Amino acid sequence: MTSGDEMHPLLEVKDLQALLPTRRGIVKAVDKVSLVLNPGRVLGIVGESGCGKSMLAKAIMGLLPARSIVPTESIVNFQGQNLVRMKKTHKRHIIGREIAMIFQDPMTSLNPVMKVGRQISEVLCHHLKVSKQTAHRRAIALLDLVGIPMANRRADQYPHQLSGGLRQRVAIAIALACGPKLLIADEPTTALDVTVQAAILDLLASLQQEKQMAMILITHDLGVVAGRTDEAAVMYAGKIVEHAATNELFKQMRMPYTHALMAAIPRLVNRPHTRLLAINGQPPDMVDLPPGCRFASRCWKKQPLCIESEPALKRINGRGHRFACWYPLESAENP
Repeated sequence: MTSGDEMHPLLEVKDLQALLPTRRGIVKAVDKVSLVLNPGRVLGIVGESGCGKSMLAKAIMGLLPARSIVPTESIVNFQGQNLVRMKKTHKRHIIGREIAMIFQDPMTSLNPVMKVGRQISEVLCHHLKVSKQTAHRRAIALLDLVGIPMANRRADQYPHQLSGGLRQRVAIAIALACGPKLLIADEPTTALDVTVQAAILDLLASLQQEKQMAMILITHDLGVVAGRTDEAAVMYAGKIVEHAATNELFKQMRMPYTHALMAAIPRLVNRPHTRLLAINGQPPDMVDLPPGCRFASRCWKKQPLCIESEPALKRINGRGHRFACWYPLESAENP
């Protein structure tokens, strides 16, 4: 992981919203999210299932469901170009080439009736306009790059003939095919066993450093973020509620929700059969959001102000650490 150019962010998201119409009303899946990612940096986005992590990634990529709404005031600047207002024909030259994404489940993101080598070749032919022979050679090289043994043979196989770990490596090879400047990994180790998870995460880290890509790593596990990211953003109910350099976040987390996520991680120092901690209550109804802090009903520090008024995402004394809480944690309260 390297520091990027502070003057020229690669990705700048401002007040991004993703609104999903339902029979009950509008779901604010992503609600005025803002973030900046510099070249070569790794941002971890964490939160419970349903908090909006994947929808944020899809909103950046322009892969939201057909009936979804992204207001015109939303901004997704990639290298100074606003993807939200960009024509689809122009955007096709960026998505898949400059910005690539690894999806949660490779079995559903890969084409089940197409050999994996051809799936990589098609990306190369479409974006880089190379010949089929050149694309096939590069596809085999990419399979070898992501650690797939006997790459020449595996290129001639279908996804169902590969293990879950190998399928995920194929998905990574497809994402890396055109040498993207930004890679979004949406829970890339879902449904994989622990040893394979570690191998996939190590592979992504080594490729990110080798290629000097910026990366957004989406996960529900703060433990995955530790040591693998430069900065971390915590999402809850469609909003970012805390954002800081990773070391700073773990050293001095301020948002009670972040603390609760951390406390829910099993620890090796605990005695056998120690009861796992869970966050009490349920996330708010995304169609009928409460007027105050969205975490208030589950928070042990809540006061009347928390229920009445929603806190803004603010900085600590001008530093990069931001949080949205009326009564933030003090250092002594951190785990």
